[in-house]
This record gives sequence, C-alpha cells and structure tokens, in this order.
Amino acid sequence: MKLVSFRADGGTRLGVAVGDRVVDVAATYAANFPGDADTLQTMRAFLSGGAAAQEAAQQVHALAIESPDKATTTDAALAAPVPDPPKLLCLAGNYAEHIREGGGIALEKEQTTPRVFMKPPSTTIVGPGDAIVIPRNAGWIDWEAELAIVMGRRGRFIDASDALSYVAGYTIVNDVSERQFVIDKDREPRDGDSWFDWLNGKWFDTFAPQGPCLVTSDEIRDPDSLRIALRVNGASKQDSSTAHMVFTCAELIEWVSRNVTLEPGDIISTGTPSGVGKARGEHLNPGDTVEVEIEGIGVLSNPVTREE
Repeated sequence: MKLVSFRADGGTRLGVAVGDRVVDVAATYAANFPGDADTLQTMRAFLSGGAAAQEAAQQVHALAIESPDKATTTDAALAAPVPDPPKLLCLAGNYAEHIREGGGIALEKEQTTPRVFMKPPSTTIVGPGDAIVIPRNAGWIDWEAELAIVMGRRGRFIDASDALSYVAGYTIVNDVSERQFVIDKDREPRDGDSWFDWLNGKWFDTFAPQGPCLVTSDEIRDPDSLRIALRVNGASKQDSSTAHMVFTCAELIEWVSRNVTLEPGDIISTGTPSGVGKARGEHLNPGDTVEVEIEGIGVLSNPVTREE
C-alpha cells in the first residue's frame, strides 16, 4: 500500500492512495466495517496500532479497489506521510562516493561504524509541495536525496537478521543542508566548533522535506537495491542506487537500536549518494524546484523560497 497523510481540520488524517485517488482510511472503515477506527485516524496512530491496524487498512485498500463507490475520498493537500515522528535520525557518510566527492577518505565497512545525527522533526519536516525556505543567514544551501526507513515496531538491540521485520515502510527524505554555516559573532576557537557548525547547518526549518507517501514494507522487498535520483529544475544532479550504501538498512537499524530504543513512527534517513551541490559548485536558489525520486516510492517535489 501507499499510505499518505492529508491535511484536515488543522491537523492530518491517514489516507491510502488508490490510483489517482486518496481514500480517507478511518472514514471508509467506519462506514463499511464493524469495529473501532481510532487507530486509522492518523499515521502515528496507525503505526502504533500494530497488526490489527495494518489489517484494517488493507481491508480499506481492497474495498477502494473493488467497490470505489463505497470509499470516502478527499482532494485535500498532502502533508508529510509521517508528519510527527518521535525521532528523525539521519546518516552522514553512508555512500562512499559522497565521502570522496567531499574530499574525505571512504574506509571499508569493517573499519568504521555508522554516523548518526538527529534533526528536530517538528520544525524541519515539511510535505510534498511545501517550500524549502532558505534562511536569512544562509551560506550555501544544498540538496541530499535519501531513502528513509519508517519503523513499525518498538525495539532495542535489534539483530540485523531480523531488523526488516520491524519496518513499517519506506519514504523519501531530502536532507537539505547548509554547507557554509554563518557565524554572526566573534568567538574564541574551541574543539568541536566545526562539528557543531555542521550539525547546526542541518537544523534549519523546512530542511527535511518528506513524502510523497509511505510504501509498506511488503511492497519493497529489497530496500538495498533501489534507484535513487534527484533533479533541480529538471536537470539531473544525483542518480545512484541504494545498493551503494556502506551500511544496509538492516545494519543501520541494528546499530541505531544499540544506542536508542526505536519506536513506531521513528524515521531513519539512510544517507545520500554522490552528486550534491557543493561538490558541483552549485547551491539552491529561490525559484528552484527540487525533485527526489526513488524506485517504488515516487517523486517528492518541493519549491525553494527565501525567508523574508
């Protein structure tokens, strides 16, 4: 299934995409099936609802295909499919060619470990069609196409051999980045300044576009073999495969779960391939349109504006 979140009543509701229609899952379930539809109201409720919620959503999906007239549809604007994840975890340097294009040395997997950082989800996440806003104190704003894992089960110390069974599905994240973080005051140099400047450059509002949908894991059997591409104003900038990730999706889940309990709705964005703007001498500008496309998921498109 391709699950979405659509805007309604000042918040979001859970939908399922059926062709070019978006079906309101809770409303359709309540009108056609016995039982409580509470776990079908929002994406977070669905992800926390476990197998029962998944089965109910599948019933709605099947009904919408077989009896379209019985489905409650909506033309409301889409939001990020998981607009309020408990955690938004991102990978740095998970493609060797991206490390090399930035002037780094890509070590063998056996010589290193994943590098994970967080973005504040309540202010960085925006949905399909929402603007990436270049901040007033911008230096060099860049793009990063990424496959994102959405967790469906709670887990700690998850073994890689079983890790994908904890996954609800996959979506797209554009890990928008400030490459030249602007420091507007004098300061004495300290150990770690460059690291924290880099991290702060990841945290600006709107710097984690997500969408257009969450594709359930039963439809993506091998997340480590998907074409991933990014275009700016129609021009190709990134074109690679998740097969080139240093650490696989299962290995990333195993590593992250050693350090933090993973919860339903948590997002792990798996890093970006080569082709970022800084390596090309390019950056995002107001008026640009950025499209990230991942095989089996779709296209996430966002315009670029500037903060007033």
